[in-house]
Parts: sequence; structure tokens; C-alpha cells
Amino acid sequence: MSVVEAVVLQGTGGIYQLRTVAGELLEASIRGRLKQEGQTKIAVGDNVGIERDERDGAWAIIEIQARRSTLSRKTPGRARGERIVAANVDQVVVVFAAAKPEPHVRMIDRFLVIAEGNDIAACLVINKVDLVGGPAGAAVLAEEYERAGYPVFRTSVQDQTGLRELHDTLAGRTSALTGPSGVGKSSLLNALFPGLDLRTGEISESVNKGRHTTVGARLIPVPDALGGYVVDTPGLREVGMWGLSPEHLDQCFPEFKVLIGECKFADCGHDHEPGCAIRLRVEAGTISRARWESYLKLRSELRELERAW
Repeated sequence: MSVVEAVVLQGTGGIYQLRTVAGELLEASIRGRLKQEGQTKIAVGDNVGIERDERDGAWAIIEIQARRSTLSRKTPGRARGERIVAANVDQVVVVFAAAKPEPHVRMIDRFLVIAEGNDIAACLVINKVDLVGGPAGAAVLAEEYERAGYPVFRTSVQDQTGLRELHDTLAGRTSALTGPSGVGKSSLLNALFPGLDLRTGEISESVNKGRHTTVGARLIPVPDALGGYVVDTPGLREVGMWGLSPEHLDQCFPEFKVLIGECKFADCGHDHEPGCAIRLRVEAGTISRARWESYLKLRSELRELERAW
């Protein structure tokens, strides 16, 4: 029997929900050689090969294809380790509201660092711009992140602002959406992809501080001619600090990265050291002071994690 290619949408109790390249939804377990070899760490988003048992008609996953990217988190507790939240993610889409709730810059920066730390492209969506008088009302926040090198979309479901541009960025790609509660992620996706019919809040709204819950991601196919998937990633706030060291955090700020070689000291922490190229740009106003302060806060947090380990 020929091998059928599929993508993993979700997994529970050793049973995986899959979608074949033809669009058929199936369930499968791990059997045979793959299980014997111990290659059972299947992640949401994995591209797999499946085969049907001629005796009982059950589908089995027999191979996992090479991943082009992984979105990972540290394992709970003090032990070092990796848990893959989702595989083959093309981009992280950070969604915030222009108002109600007010945008929290430090949280935006945390989510962007998560993407950079996992070597995944990121973009920012400022939703509900109708509450601040349209795209111009979100200009200060948007320009700050555009200056840092991120694509920024200003959107509103109410007046259809920016939806076409964001649709073209999501369609045909696998995107992990994240952001705090109340910013309108599910409503935004429903407007972008008619027929998706997500319930309000269905795209994870959980960014509760201090929670160390198991990350149970799922892949949601979007009804579009170009295809594409959205990854619902509960607890993404806890994902990105795995594997990051305080010394390399500056690599996760694109506007810092291009200046690192210009600092006087090779091990510059960009805090109080003389001859720091980044601090000079902050003082000159060409690098956001708020972004620099986010960097210092996250670096302090990473140092605390290292001490705990």
C-alpha cells in the first residue's frame, strides 16, 4: 500500500488528528518501525507519512519528515530540555489592540523575542484601530516597530481596515498567532477567512503570568484557495525563553543586532558600559528607549533563570 502524506493537526493520548494533502481528515497512531526506533516525538505541524493497515483499516504514522522550523519551549521545572510546541511554522503573528485593552509594549517585545529566539519570522498586527481614529491613531506604536525592522499591519474588523494586506500575509502559510486576551484574534481571523467560524476567544487568549501549564497546540486549516494554517498556541508566553542566554539576547532585537560589532567591548551588555553603540543610538532617539528597557528587563529575567538552573 502506498504512503499517504499528511500534516498533524492535534494529538491526544497517542492518537493524532491529521489532514492529508487531499484535504481528508483522519486519525492515526504510531506503530511499527517508527515506534520501535523511539521516534515518537511528533509535534503539531509535522508533515508525516501514514499507511493503512489492511487487516483493521486503521491508519498508522510510519515516518516524520524533516522540519523546516520548530517553535519550542523549556520543559517545566528546573530541568533543561526542549518541548516542541509546533513544527514547520512560517511566522509568528503578534496581535495587539490599539485600545481596549491598551497595548503593553513589554509584552509585545516578549512575543517578538520568542519568535527571534526560535529563528522564525515575525510581524505585528495592531487591531481595533477604529477605536483610535483609524491607522493614523496607531502611527507612533507602528512606526516604532517598523523602525526596528518588523512588518506592521493596522487592522479593524469594524471598518475592514487592513484586512486584505493581512490576508495576503497569512494565506498559504503556517502562522502562529499570539497576543493577550480581548484583542480580537478570533474575530479578525473570521473576517479574513469567511467560513472559518471560530468562537470568540477560540484562538488562545492565555498569557497568565506565572502559569506553567502544558502547551497543547493545534493546527487550524483556513478556508482559502491558497491554503494555510493557523497555530493555536496556549501559553506562548512561556515558550520563547528556552535556550536563550542573557549574553545572546541582543541577537533577538534586530535593531541591536546590526550594531553589536560597533560596541567598544565585545561582551557589552548594553547597559552601563562606555562606548556602547546601542546606548548611543538610544540617547540619540534612533533606537526606541522602550525597546531598550524591554531588553534590559528580559536580560535580567534570563539571568534569574540561569541562577535557578
